[in-house]
Amino acid sequence: MNQDILRRQGHRLLQLGIVLLLFTSFEGFIVQNFAAPNLGRSVHTLSALTGILLIAFGLLWSRLLLGAAASQIAFWCLVYSSLAIIAAFLMGAIWSAGNTVMPQAAGAARGTAAQETAITFIAYSSAPTGIIAFALALWGLRRMPGDAAR
Repeated sequence: MNQDILRRQGHRLLQLGIVLLLFTSFEGFIVQNFAAPNLGRSVHTLSALTGILLIAFGLLWSRLLLGAAASQIAFWCLVYSSLAIIAAFLMGAIWSAGNTVMPQAAGAARGTAAQETAITFIAYSSAPTGIIAFALALWGLRRMPGDAAR
């Protein structure tokens, strides 16, 4: 039963990875139209990288030795983390904001206090969820599937 859940989650990660590659393909056409084009280029690169990351995770997901609860936590943390960081950069590109949290990418692009707070909250919330997902995936790879418990 849990293997079915892991296979289904892995398939969803593959689909999401392809969706992000498709998104980055179309987003590349409008980078120059963003209020902060440098952030738009960062969205483009980040979406492509995240798409490849999710495809890789999708391919290994069914190999994880995780229970139902742990696999659900890892899956949703990975999805949230991936989409949240892209959303933060996209918000910055659209608003010409984000200097407080991503100064190298945003440059001088600084939005209102509310915009900067929203970007900061979303960007920072992606880090712990990503770490949780990566840690659970590492734990799930602690031994080869089929190996006897030690």
